[in-house]
Amino acid sequence: MSIKTTLTLAAAAAAIGLSGVALADSHGDDHAYADKALFIVTSDSLETQGMAMILANAMREQGTTPHILLCDAAGDLAVEGYSSEGINTPPGHPMEQITPEGLLQMMMGEGAGVDVCAIYLPNSDHGEDDLREGVGVAAPGPMAEMMRDPKIPVYSF
Repeated sequence: MSIKTTLTLAAAAAAIGLSGVALADSHGDDHAYADKALFIVTSDSLETQGMAMILANAMREQGTTPHILLCDAAGDLAVEGYSSEGINTPPGHPMEQITPEGLLQMMMGEGAGVDVCAIYLPNSDHGEDDLREGVGVAAPGPMAEMMRDPKIPVYSF
């Protein structure tokens, strides 16, 4: 990943109000932190959820394996049968409209990991059987390890 790409990603993150961005020092190796990225999505905003999925997918297309943690209202994206309204995509995107859950499912088919927060199910009307196939329930310990790993950037939406 070039400095220009890194700066472009950082600028995009700042432009849409991301918090908690932590990019690791690559020590000259352009792929040191390009292997994985953690996306924590909590927002109930359809546009914010959509942008999180668009950016996660763009990073996936550039060689990063995204892991997506869905908490609070965003956890609904992981529920089988959940369907949101389509949102318009930015100019140049291959699709005119997307749904966050549609992009989420597509990325899961391409190897992205998806979990709901450990406290999502106990605080919702859903059980583990209600989750889309392949969605897990995050355990705090392993998730904290991923968040602490300086080689894994963390993006929060």
